[in-house]
Amino acid sequence: MVISKNAKKAIMLGTLCSVSYLAVYIARNILSAVTPQMVEAGFSEAYIGSVSSIYLIMYACGQMINGLIGDKIKAKWMIGFGLLGAGVTNFIFSRIVLMPTMALVVYGITGFFLSMIYGPMTKVVSENTELIYATRCSLGYTFASFFGSPAAGLLATFLAWDSVFSVGSGFLVVMALLVMLVFTAFEKRGIVKYGQYQKQEKGLKNIKVLLKHQIVKYSLVSILTGVVRTSVVFWLPTYIAQHLNFASEKATMLFSVATFIISFTTFIAVFIYEKLGHDMDKTVLIMFCSSAVFFLLTYFVHLTALNLVFIVLAIMGSNGAATMLWSRYCPSLRDTGMVSSATGFLDCLSYAAAALANLIFANAAPAIGWGNLILVWFGIVLVGVVIALPYKKMKKAE
Repeated sequence: MVISKNAKKAIMLGTLCSVSYLAVYIARNILSAVTPQMVEAGFSEAYIGSVSSIYLIMYACGQMINGLIGDKIKAKWMIGFGLLGAGVTNFIFSRIVLMPTMALVVYGITGFFLSMIYGPMTKVVSENTELIYATRCSLGYTFASFFGSPAAGLLATFLAWDSVFSVGSGFLVVMALLVMLVFTAFEKRGIVKYGQYQKQEKGLKNIKVLLKHQIVKYSLVSILTGVVRTSVVFWLPTYIAQHLNFASEKATMLFSVATFIISFTTFIAVFIYEKLGHDMDKTVLIMFCSSAVFFLLTYFVHLTALNLVFIVLAIMGSNGAATMLWSRYCPSLRDTGMVSSATGFLDCLSYAAAALANLIFANAAPAIGWGNLILVWFGIVLVGVVIALPYKKMKKAE
């Protein structure tokens, strides 16, 4: 089979971005993966929840700021500097974690550095590949984002919690140097070019352009799926340990297996999307419906094995909707010239919601119990079902 020049370019660019994003998500998921170890070492769930929430708030704010900057500065510098800065601060955090105030500040800065990656990455991919290849590339780093959880969990299975932070930091620094070198080579070979799509409108007209692209609907999808893919997954190892009564080492191992399975959601979602005739809206609706059903089964079925299977399937359903958002919707905005800005805005909403949810879930689990918290998660994805209903088609039918 002969691979076209455009396909080869997309493969090279997509591979670099996917590996870089894997480094980001390993670092992002370390705190979640080592939470059972840290709790056993004497750290409270409330403190860990606060650290996570500060990180998510800074990450969310950074997405908004860096998304706008990413439409003006070369992706090479945004991605490279973000990876390098996060590698340094992530390592420092693990060494000052016993100093709460400083630890919160440093981990928040880590979140800001990591927020420099996604918007510029999506922009450079969408502008330098055909749309079908842009979707495949973003599918690759969406998979990498889901795969970061089991990778972090695997590290936590074999290493002490502080050593896991060190390994994650090392990976970030290596990828920072690699990104800057390889992007420079891509620029010289013409694989990467900048500024190919410019904003056609300014000011309030930009908003009108995005409204035509269903930005309100997908903003809500971003918020809801952000809570599940970030906050629910963050507390999954603690849920396994406390609600399903597994030892921390066993919980970490099960978390790794569970999130490894969850990482394949991207391919399942795209397969369904293509079988539905590339109908993005219908795919989102089906994903939210399946998530709601499985969260409900998680609540009612108490058999440990089935309970774990159902919560994994529930997360996969929500993540399937997220796949459509990040792998299909965001790259489709390239003609607007606002891919980085729009992606940063959507990611900001996603992580702001997750930050708030993390604070709530950290206190809700001891107060109302994990069982009732599952009903809260069910309610969240049920809202997604309502949002995803085809209202325009219903109105036409009337």
